Amino acid sequence: MANRSFNSDEDVIPSPTPSPPRTNEDRKRKTRTVLVEGNIGCGKTTFLKYFEQFKQVQVHPEPVSEWTNYNGFNALDQLYSDPKRWCFAFEAMVSLSMLNHHKSGADCKIKMLERSMYSAKYCFAENFRQDGMMAGVDWAIFNEMHSYLESKEDIGADLIVYLRASPEICFERLRRRNRSEEAGVPLEYLRKLHNLHDDWLIHGKRGKLTTPVLILDVGKELCEVKQDIEKYRHEIIGGFD
Repeated sequence: MANRSFNSDEDVIPSPTPSPPRTNEDRKRKTRTVLVEGNIGCGKTTFLKYFEQFKQVQVHPEPVSEWTNYNGFNALDQLYSDPKRWCFAFEAMVSLSMLNHHKSGADCKIKMLERSMYSAKYCFAENFRQDGMMAGVDWAIFNEMHSYLESKEDIGADLIVYLRASPEICFERLRRRNRSEEAGVPLEYLRKLHNLHDDWLIHGKRGKLTTPVLILDVGKELCEVKQDIEKYRHEIIGGFD
């Protein structure tokens, strides 16, 4: 896939299909939901920390501490150590923890989720399927579980913010933050995840997108990234600032 760069004037890119008219059910949802998506090491923590300063925003980071101590098991470390053995169990666990985030925050005006059930399926589980790591029966079960949860729970969103940086930049950032569980993450894995995020959020290859997508180039210097976040703050939090 050819590289595509995004200048500051091109950062706002709508979903391939327009958002549908708001239904009565949508109007009942008083909380604005923003999904923050992107590759490992792209800078989601920096982005979320910026919005923690607003009292009307409730931030839900990925529950990494839960994944590294899940009933006494370091599930994240097990995944990286033996992905073929643990990818199904790990992605099922992640999806359930993401579901809890989707369901939370009823008492706030804006909630921001670091990743979502959608990226768990369309990026991370899909990567394991394409690589032959996730067995066919596991993939079928995983898909059925997702379809059931999506039919029973409100996991809709008002905006997806895609923090986009090259795999090489993400790889260098991983090296700098030096988490033990990520020590063995190869560059090629980040390249695959990068393409899968693009397939989902830019090219619409994972089905109809009905949520607007804001794409921010976060491969820049930190000061420039913060300027862009400030520039689009009003749009991101829906005018609640």
